[in-house]
Amino acid sequence: MEKKAFSELAKMVEAKKFVFTGELEPHRSIDLTEVKDWATTLKKTGGITAANVTDNPRSDSAISSLVAAYLIQRDTGLECVYQLRVTDRNRLALVSDILGAGALGLHNILALAGDHTRVGTTPKAKPVFDLDSANLVDLIHRMVYEGKDLDGNEIAGPRPEINVGVAGGIMAEPLEMEVLKLKRKAKVGADFIQTQAVFDISLAVRYLKAVKEVGIPTLIGIFPPRSYGQAEFFGKFVPGVVVPKEFLDDFKKMSEITDKAARKEKIKEYNVNYFVDFIKEIRKEGAAGCHIMAVGYPDPIGPIIAGAGK
Repeated sequence: MEKKAFSELAKMVEAKKFVFTGELEPHRSIDLTEVKDWATTLKKTGGITAANVTDNPRSDSAISSLVAAYLIQRDTGLECVYQLRVTDRNRLALVSDILGAGALGLHNILALAGDHTRVGTTPKAKPVFDLDSANLVDLIHRMVYEGKDLDGNEIAGPRPEINVGVAGGIMAEPLEMEVLKLKRKAKVGADFIQTQAVFDISLAVRYLKAVKEVGIPTLIGIFPPRSYGQAEFFGKFVPGVVVPKEFLDDFKKMSEITDKAARKEKIKEYNVNYFVDFIKEIRKEGAAGCHIMAVGYPDPIGPIIAGAGK
């Protein structure tokens, strides 16, 4: 069955245009002012096609990502990628949320397993995991193209028009197992891959070469840090992320600049130079785009996009 591009993101990828996506992280609040402001900032760069709206990241409770994605997209005009994880929902709830996304005009879902509840803010919450992330891809694809759920129940009226993405584990070992998992997701309907953040270009290139046989577009994730402390934290505490020693050493030296404005400018300049070169390399290796996870740090985003396009 031939797949369709419903979202602007999917249409650009289908047209072989190198795309940039951003990240939005709503909090445990009904006030989305800050997140909408960030979405507006991303949109104003002129280079961000869509932005992910996180779903209880790290199993920290937050406002519904479905509601947040709809309100952000409606009020800012920035296309959203609704993250949906199976940690908290059985298949009944997942069907409801996918139908809800379709009714609200959301055209992208990133299908995720999600972190176990015990690592988050409500460790006594019972994890669900009725489906795995590949089953979720299958469910979305069947609802979109067949008008049925996994149990064969038919959807009345129009079907949701949704493109579905999956997460890629740059540091997965063995990498052959990661490729098999992605092949399974591609087989049941995944449209694109977005990876976790990677700093080491050799790891990004290794990953792109390995997943080429999966046959679906890959967006490589990057994270320009705003400080040495942030870079160090990522390297120490974010699972699956390795920050090269040379990168950390450079940030350590910049952290010693006493003038705050000069230090900020130097870090921005370093991020721009580093990630422009990084993106140019992954483009050579066939990456379909870049997922920039610089939440709340707009300074380098526009210059990185502009520099990478030269």
